[in-house]
Amino acid sequence: MGFLLRRFTQSLVSLKPINHRTQLIHTHSAPNNVVRAICDSFRTGWNWDALTSKFDSLKLDGKLVESVLLELKEPVDAKRALGFFHWASNRKQFDHGFWSYSITIHILVRAKMVMDARALIESVLKKNVGNELKFSVVDSLLSSYEVTASNPFVFDLLVQTYAKTRMFETGFDVCCYLRERGLPLSLPSYNTLLRVVQRSDRNGLVWKIYEHMVERRSYPNDETVRILIEALCKEGELRKYADMLERIHGKRCSPSVIVNASLVFRILEEGRVEEGVVLLKRMLQKNMVLDTIAYSLIVYAKVKLGNLGSAQEVYEEMLMRGFRANPFVYTLFIEAHCKAGRIDDAQSMMNEMGNMDLKPYDECYNFLIEGCARAGRVEESVSYLKQMMESRFIPSLGAFNEMVGKLCEIGDADQANAMLTILLDKGFLPNDITYSLLIDGYARKGENDEVLKLYYEMESRSLSPGLLVFTSLIKSFCQCGKLEEAEKYFRIMKDRSIAPSLSTYETLIANHIEQGKTERADFLPCNEMVLQD
Repeated sequence: MGFLLRRFTQSLVSLKPINHRTQLIHTHSAPNNVVRAICDSFRTGWNWDALTSKFDSLKLDGKLVESVLLELKEPVDAKRALGFFHWASNRKQFDHGFWSYSITIHILVRAKMVMDARALIESVLKKNVGNELKFSVVDSLLSSYEVTASNPFVFDLLVQTYAKTRMFETGFDVCCYLRERGLPLSLPSYNTLLRVVQRSDRNGLVWKIYEHMVERRSYPNDETVRILIEALCKEGELRKYADMLERIHGKRCSPSVIVNASLVFRILEEGRVEEGVVLLKRMLQKNMVLDTIAYSLIVYAKVKLGNLGSAQEVYEEMLMRGFRANPFVYTLFIEAHCKAGRIDDAQSMMNEMGNMDLKPYDECYNFLIEGCARAGRVEESVSYLKQMMESRFIPSLGAFNEMVGKLCEIGDADQANAMLTILLDKGFLPNDITYSLLIDGYARKGENDEVLKLYYEMESRSLSPGLLVFTSLIKSFCQCGKLEEAEKYFRIMKDRSIAPSLSTYETLIANHIEQGKTERADFLPCNEMVLQD
């Protein structure tokens, strides 16, 4: 303990003045006879009435209060120091400043009067609300630390009190402020802060605090892990990370590994790749993540940076060290190849997975379905969708819509619609884009019945038809000469505040002219299209 205090004091001595308002404010002590008289009165147990009567003519000021408190700074006098603090609070024309609060708090902490110290900290924090200098309290505690021969626990108590009074953002700022000055907090203090923040549904701040902890080598215990698992549950992310790690490791991982890997993954997803890799290496040194998980996340980081060659090198090193390949890494490579249009390479990786008895999961298929469709390899896209359904997976909306769009472009809306029917029975939930693409596909073929059927199916699913749907409906009816039907959906479109496109007006005008309805054709642009402009 003595070593800790010496080390702590040295760090304080090396600090430069933080804020001139929080430095020692009274360079000259109060008259010794007055200070001694007040201290003796408290030591002999005088009540407040007697004290007030005896010192009625005495004007309290900061210098005198400070001197009395410092005279009573030893643990044996701590209760008397607190009594004097409260007695002074009740004197007229005197208001305690940060300095007298800080000295009293230090005295109470040193005497292990934690409840009383916490009460004073709460009081001074409320007093400081609205102060632009949010570090005023901690600065004052730092400046008065040595003169009271205090205990480092005072700063833990400060942060814990910030948390319990729900001033956790400032509490975390104070954590960082203290760390910058070489003053680490205890793990219980971090856990208190994490718990309050997590219960306040501030999950982003939860992970920011935990990242700070690991960076500063304050490693978690079971309580920390429990709090972070609860945060993952609240976010609905626990299953995601547990499944991801199972794909890497081949079996379920412990809660601590899930928590640590999820932190690194979040940092990488935010694009802070270098920071994520540094943190990952630190975790690996402390056995906080498994080697195979660390390698896989580094591959993810390299892929995220677009450095596929480097990612491949890390993967090969992983294999050379005796770790098995895993579906997570293969999916990363498949995604990268598909996004770059290297479909053959992506398919080669998919085939390798099969040869190695690695089971692809839904994302593998989604990337290939979407990648093949974008590359114009529609039959292969459909083939991967069928394989996906055989494996009892359901495609993502993005992948399925990409395939539907390409099928409709080549005039095969029937196959796209048939695939949708199968997927609906499996619980797939299409969106307005899915229906818009199908309606447009059938409209191009002039199949009005299918267009209307899809339109009403869309409405029955409470999906709001948009511009593309109405445009396709109107063009479809115009193509087969059903101008009244086209006008009907034109009115519905306008009633729903959907602005018709220029091509919609042109289609309607051309069909009115073709049927000899020139008055209506003239009326449309003058009274409607102009208003749209």
